[in-house]
Amino acid sequence: MPESSATIAGTAFVPASDYDVTRLRRDFPILDRTVAGGPLVYLDSANTSQKPKVVVEAVARHYLEHNANVARAMHTLGGEATAAFEGAREKIAAFIGTTDPREVVFTKNASEALNLAAHTLGGRLEPGDEIVISVLEHHSNIVPWQLLAQRTGAVLRWFDITPEGRLDLERAAAEGLINEHTKIVSIAWVSNVLGTVNPVREIAAMAHRVGAHVVVDGSQGVPQLPTNVGALGADLMAFTGHKMLGPTGIGVLWGRYDLLETLPPFLGGGEMIEVVRLTGSTFAKPPARFEAGTPPIAQAVGLGAAVDYLQRIGMDKIAAHEQRVTAYALERLQAVEGVSILGPTEAVDRGGAISFTVTTADGTEVHPHDVMQLLDSRGIAVRGGHHCARPLHERLGLTASSRASAYLYTTEAEFDALADGLEYVRSFFGGSR
Repeated sequence: MPESSATIAGTAFVPASDYDVTRLRRDFPILDRTVAGGPLVYLDSANTSQKPKVVVEAVARHYLEHNANVARAMHTLGGEATAAFEGAREKIAAFIGTTDPREVVFTKNASEALNLAAHTLGGRLEPGDEIVISVLEHHSNIVPWQLLAQRTGAVLRWFDITPEGRLDLERAAAEGLINEHTKIVSIAWVSNVLGTVNPVREIAAMAHRVGAHVVVDGSQGVPQLPTNVGALGADLMAFTGHKMLGPTGIGVLWGRYDLLETLPPFLGGGEMIEVVRLTGSTFAKPPARFEAGTPPIAQAVGLGAAVDYLQRIGMDKIAAHEQRVTAYALERLQAVEGVSILGPTEAVDRGGAISFTVTTADGTEVHPHDVMQLLDSRGIAVRGGHHCARPLHERLGLTASSRASAYLYTTEAEFDALADGLEYVRSFFGGSR
C-alpha cells in the first residue's frame, strides 16, 4: 500500500504515513499473544474489539480507589463514583455530537437499548400501523420489533437489498414501503455482515416526511465512523461499548431529549422513580427514568476512557485507516481462488466487516465452522456462522458464512496471513486441481 495519498475504488484516503498502527498496537497487550505457535491474528473486531491498557487500567483504578454506588451514597467515595459515572456520560455525548448529556441513556448493551426503544415507542402503535426494518438487520434489530408487532397488531415491513448488498431504495419507493401508515423505521447504520454503510440520513428524511420515528442501530457505525447524531437524522440510536474498545456490559441509547421526555419507563426500580406510594408512582426525568437499579458504573467509566482514547487518535483517521485496510483486504481475498465476498466488493460506503464463502476446486462449499477452526489452528481469529443475521443469509441463499473484520489496530499483513490461511483451507479440503 503506497504511503502517499491515494484514491481506491472512488474513496480518498489519508496518507498511511499519518497513522502509526505499529505504535498503536503496543497499547493492546493481547495483540502480542502467541496462538497455535505463531502471532495472534485478530480479525473478529465486529464481534468484539480488543481493549487498550488505558481502558483496563481505568476500570481497575475505579474499583481499587473509587468504588461506591452512584446517586445514593453521600460520602466521598459515592461522590467520586457519581462524578466519574456522569463524566463518562458527558464524554459519550460529546463523542456522538450532542451537547446535552441528558440524551445519553446507559444500558447493558445495544440489544437492551433497541428493546428499550421498541418497548417505549410501542405504546403509540395501533393495529394496522407499520414498522419498517431491513433484511440485513442484526437479530437485535429484528426480534424486538417482531415482539412489538405481535403485542400491538402492527405490521412489520422490510427493505430488501440489491444484488450488490445495498438497500434497494428504488424498489422501496416504488412499493411505497414508507407511507402514511409507517410509525417507526429502524435501520442499521452499517451492516455487521455485508459491511454496507446504509444511507440513514436519506431514509430518515423519508420517514420524517410521514411523521415516523427513526431508530438507528449504530453498533457497527459508531466505533468506525465520525458520528453526529443530528446529522444522521435519527430520533433514537443504539450502540454498544464492547465494539469500540470499551468493556462488555455497557451500551447506550441516545435519544432526542424532547422525545425521551414523552416516553414511558422501560424497567422499574431504584433511581428511575420520582415518588413511590402504595397507590402509584411517578417517574424521574430522562435519562434516570430509563436506568432502573444500580447501573454499570465501572463499565461506564471504562467506556469513557475508551472514548478518550478514540478521540486522541481521531475518528477521521480511524475511519481512513479502516477504509484503507478494508480496500486491501477485499483485493487480497478476491485473488484467492474459491473465495466469494458477500456484499460490496469495493471499499465505497463500506465498513470493515467482510463476509465470504470458500469453495474447493470441485465446487464444494467448505462449512464456515470448518474454515474458522482451520484458521484458528494457524492463530487467525475470524467468525463463522450467520453472525446473528439469519434472515439475511436466507435471503442470500446461504446457511452461514465466514467473516473477517478489521479495526483501528488491524494491519495489511494480517490480511496477508488470512489469504494464506484460506489457501491452506482449500488445500486441506482438496482445493488444488
